[in-house]
Amino acid sequence: MYHPDLIRHPDSCPALVLNADYTPLSYYPLSLWPWQSAVKAVFLDRVDIIETYEKQVRSPTSAMRLPSVIALKQYVRPSQHPAFTRFNLFLRDRFVCQYCGAARDLTFDHVIPRAYGGRTTWENVTTACAPCNLKKGGRTPREAGMGLHEQPYRPTSWQLQDHGRAFPPNYLHESWRDWLYWDVELQA
Repeated sequence: MYHPDLIRHPDSCPALVLNADYTPLSYYPLSLWPWQSAVKAVFLDRVDIIETYEKQVRSPTSAMRLPSVIALKQYVRPSQHPAFTRFNLFLRDRFVCQYCGAARDLTFDHVIPRAYGGRTTWENVTTACAPCNLKKGGRTPREAGMGLHEQPYRPTSWQLQDHGRAFPPNYLHESWRDWLYWDVELQA
């Protein structure tokens, strides 16, 4: 009987990394380690193996099934507020323009333009598609006659993780099913 794990190359066997409380370190991007990092962490006694692939790696003296789900032995406290990055901004705004709702050609926009003293902060930057950003130009949304769907705010790490659940990755191994919480059918 054919089983996809039997012919997998080890490089296509990442390990889902859970915190010590058995929740993923992050949903978006999904907390994955390459098989080499997972195996090293096992031998350094930093993780527990929760699930494995059928694929094995061998040394001259032993064989080991590759971990597909691992849990850290020591809890890593997530930072309360994430770093301000373009990716995190788009994630906060759910990858849509806050002016028109488009999900393509995304840029970011200073609500209070920098020419007016606006700063690059969570509370003053929003996701905008290129056409809306050009239309608004160096004006405030009010001057441009454009309303925001949601006012910019500084998200917590929990809020970004919650938003990330709406964007599952293209590939999810079946052994990860019990540890992830998306409202979609997981693919094997």
